[in-house]
Amino acid sequence: MTTLSRRHLLLAAAAAVVQPASAQAFPARPIRLVVPYPPGGPLDLAARALADAMREPLGSVIVENRSGAGGNVGADHVAKSAADGHTLLIGAVATHAINPSLYPRMPYDAERDFAPISLIAVVPNVLVLNEAFAQREAIRSVDDFIAVLRRRPGAFQFASGGNGSAGHLAGELFKQQTQTFAVHIPYRGAGPAQLALMSGEVQFMFDNLASAAPRIRDGRILPLGLTTLSRAPAMPDLVPLAERSPRDLKGFDISTWYGLLAPAGTPRPIVDRIHAALLSAMKSERFEQTMRTQAAAATPNTPEVFTQFIRSEAAKYKELVARSGATVD
Repeated sequence: MTTLSRRHLLLAAAAAVVQPASAQAFPARPIRLVVPYPPGGPLDLAARALADAMREPLGSVIVENRSGAGGNVGADHVAKSAADGHTLLIGAVATHAINPSLYPRMPYDAERDFAPISLIAVVPNVLVLNEAFAQREAIRSVDDFIAVLRRRPGAFQFASGGNGSAGHLAGELFKQQTQTFAVHIPYRGAGPAQLALMSGEVQFMFDNLASAAPRIRDGRILPLGLTTLSRAPAMPDLVPLAERSPRDLKGFDISTWYGLLAPAGTPRPIVDRIHAALLSAMKSERFEQTMRTQAAAATPNTPEVFTQFIRSEAAKYKELVARSGATVD
């Protein structure tokens, strides 16, 4: 055996010893679970429920909010943290699929700088209309709505929480697939956009199902369909748009999602241990209650499947952002 061959064998043996040892020593200190948005939002509430349940297998888990730049500040912090499993990110469709195409300059590479662990949840959006507008135009179905838009291109407006938001891009995808045109009105957050819809300032929007649900139930807004391909357990009577109008909206699928990621280079044994702890935490009553409150579906998967999911979502939004012309400086 040559000296070089012996060296390769020794290195391989050392790696085999070091990897399990690093996993056995983990965690060596409290784990920081970074939420790239302010406290009180859906990701923050989910993170706190998970952190509470993950303390038994992993010890102290601390939620840390680092908001700014549409989630980029917190994601960048984790991307540049030590790859030892002690700093994790609750990443989202914005940080890992939309922002890389929306921002001309990104502080991190959404694919290369992270080690995906698992998808956590998918939150459907819903196409909702101002009820007075729907009554005035005799709209009771998606096909009715598409027909009205086609008869009067550019006559109506739709709201969103801002340029490049999930609601904005859902509207752009809807326009593309139905070959219609409506004017996008961006607001400074989902709350003002919802108020604009209720007042009749705009005629429709693609809203988060959890926030839209109370107004759907009391009849103040008309729901026409979900933006996902599957139904939502929270409101099983709502049908996906792709089913409501299979001719014009076949395959229509756009949602808000979030998952758990570590910095790139985190040893696989540590990733696997965090993955196991996460799956256990997602069975806790507190987390399940959080999912019910958010009208969300828990969707755990493997690191490999989550990696492919992020890539496919990034490709979808790259094309959609380019077609919409949306940008954020």
